[in-house]
Amino acid sequence: MRHTTSTDVVPTAFSEYWRPDYKRYIEPFAGSACLFFRLSPPSAVLSDVNESLINALLCVKRDPEYVWKLLCGYSKSESEYYKVRRSLLNLKGDFERAAAFVYLNRFCFNGLYRTNRAGEFNVPYGGDKAGLLPNLETLLGCSRALAVADVVCCDFEETLSNAEAGDFVYIDPPFSVRSRRVFKEYDASLFGLKAILRLKKSLYDLEKRGVSFVLSYAASPEAEFLSSGLSVTHVDVRRTIASFARNRTSAREVIATYRAPDMNAHIGQN
Repeated sequence: MRHTTSTDVVPTAFSEYWRPDYKRYIEPFAGSACLFFRLSPPSAVLSDVNESLINALLCVKRDPEYVWKLLCGYSKSESEYYKVRRSLLNLKGDFERAAAFVYLNRFCFNGLYRTNRAGEFNVPYGGDKAGLLPNLETLLGCSRALAVADVVCCDFEETLSNAEAGDFVYIDPPFSVRSRRVFKEYDASLFGLKAILRLKKSLYDLEKRGVSFVLSYAASPEAEFLSSGLSVTHVDVRRTIASFARNRTSAREVIATYRAPDMNAHIGQN
């Protein structure tokens, strides 16, 4: 799925913020949902503006065996890849589109999701370094985890407005950093200044309602703005989506957190 900031730190560093007494796990920028799948919470909301991504998650949730059957009809080759890429917007069936989406995501360059302004997927073939298609066991496991999740296609602001006290929200938006060209083409639009301002307001509203959350963002003036007033730590992460940069080994990332006061008394401070 989406990998705007594919990092090694996500499954380990962020999972420590989750506690079993949270009512729901909420992720408004679902992407690959790797933290969700690691935690396997008892109740969840996964949302994203990427309709193709949400369709793929819903199809895996409903019938993982059929998705796997369709994936078995594809081969790993450059010619097959570009054939599927050209046909993506013309596929009508939900499951056919889901299988094509998974196929392209696994065999494209660096697992990157990018579209042009017409909404056309335009990432080149990944070649020998591309990943492997998920096996049936993996899809079945994903389906079991997704069984407890409401999976919806909507804007992050709508999802966050429905978060309640006792929920845990993980926020990993696409990066839009002025000081450095960070990959930010996601869907057919950009996560720019207006979106950052809307997100900041949403964070403030979450605090007012007593909703605990974790925000991750590339170290930048934008991150400083979003994290102001929050508990902040910095971590070094590995980013694989940085083909435009000379050094792809590590980067600095901000983790900003808010722990609702009533939760602090129960679980203590980090």
